[in-house]
Amino acid sequence: MKVRQDAWSHEDDVLLAETVLTHIKEGSTQLRAFDEVGDELNRTSAACGFRWNAVVRNRYIKEIAEAKKERKERKRAASFSYYPPVRTMWNPAPQSRPAGSLDSEMSLEKVIDYLQTLTHTNQETAALQKKNERLQQENEELKERNQELEKELQKMKQDSSIIEEDYQSLIQIMNRARRMALLEEEEGLPASTFKMDKNGNLERVAK
Repeated sequence: MKVRQDAWSHEDDVLLAETVLTHIKEGSTQLRAFDEVGDELNRTSAACGFRWNAVVRNRYIKEIAEAKKERKERKRAASFSYYPPVRTMWNPAPQSRPAGSLDSEMSLEKVIDYLQTLTHTNQETAALQKKNERLQQENEELKERNQELEKELQKMKQDSSIIEEDYQSLIQIMNRARRMALLEEEEGLPASTFKMDKNGNLERVAK
């Protein structure tokens, strides 16, 4: 199980960016790129995805646009190779090849492969959308928990301040009682008993 918790280095970010850009150019998914980087750095795919979306992605806006453009051009070039030109009387099939032999067979295989690729891509997209929704939900839950902890922290600070004030008041009262007792000893008076009124003041109890 991948449990790596150390910080991301500059080299880790560069590896993540280059891998994601390569997958974009080749028509792959970012999820596959996160899996690849996770295996390389011993991190989870979710950690790589979070690092890409939260930090690294904003540094490579221009490169991402260029990678998507290259991917689009590759798809356009590949789509032309899937469908050979229509043979008509103005564009007959080459005499060296019988019509319906090699070209027809290869184009059919490419069409099938292309449809399978679309199906696989749609499945990956749906899985990625579900994962994104789950991450968003977890993020909202973490935000709510963070707000709760903030409230608890503020309450603890207030309670700590009240305790500190009560402690200082108690110290002052004790010091005042000690001074009064010392003064009575110096004057030769019998020791008095004190009690505290409701306002926190000391008053002498008559004997």
